[in-house]
Amino acid sequence: MAQVLRAAVAAACAGGLFSRLQAPVPTGRAFSTPRSSGRVASAAVWALGRLNHVAIAVPDLEKARAFYRDALGAPVSEVSPLPEHGVSVVFVDLGNTKLELLHPLGEDSPIAGFLQKNKAGGMHHVCIEVDDINAAVKDLKEKKIRSLSDEAKIGAHGKPVIFLHPKDCGGVLVELEQA
Repeated sequence: MAQVLRAAVAAACAGGLFSRLQAPVPTGRAFSTPRSSGRVASAAVWALGRLNHVAIAVPDLEKARAFYRDALGAPVSEVSPLPEHGVSVVFVDLGNTKLELLHPLGEDSPIAGFLQKNKAGGMHHVCIEVDDINAAVKDLKEKKIRSLSDEAKIGAHGKPVIFLHPKDCGGVLVELEQA
């Protein structure tokens, strides 16, 4: 199953996810993943895991924090500055995953640039866990999937992360995080 998911993510990133979604989906059928009878020839030694979080850039971190906590009743973390990434973050716990609220720390922050283009804020990236980030990085480089850095860096959860280039991932900024 992990091999099929890994191959699907690589295919979506390599060929553009949205170009593969043009075929109509039959109604009345449940989605299922075909079971592979053997290993995929180019299978790596890493497996894709669960969705860790969806990151949302916000122009007012306290206002966004209050919305999720007070209006929606979600458990919300304190603000954590991450100067090495140029952001302050707040995590909203949704039980099965999290939202990561991002706010720039200074004008050089990549989130500051994002908010200049998107004044109201918006979805910034998705984060997916992998069981071996070093193997994932090596395998994706061999598949010509670009990353925004040469190697993984420590992220907001204290674990190695790397961001994949949105142009290679159907227009979505994808963060991989060591599970």
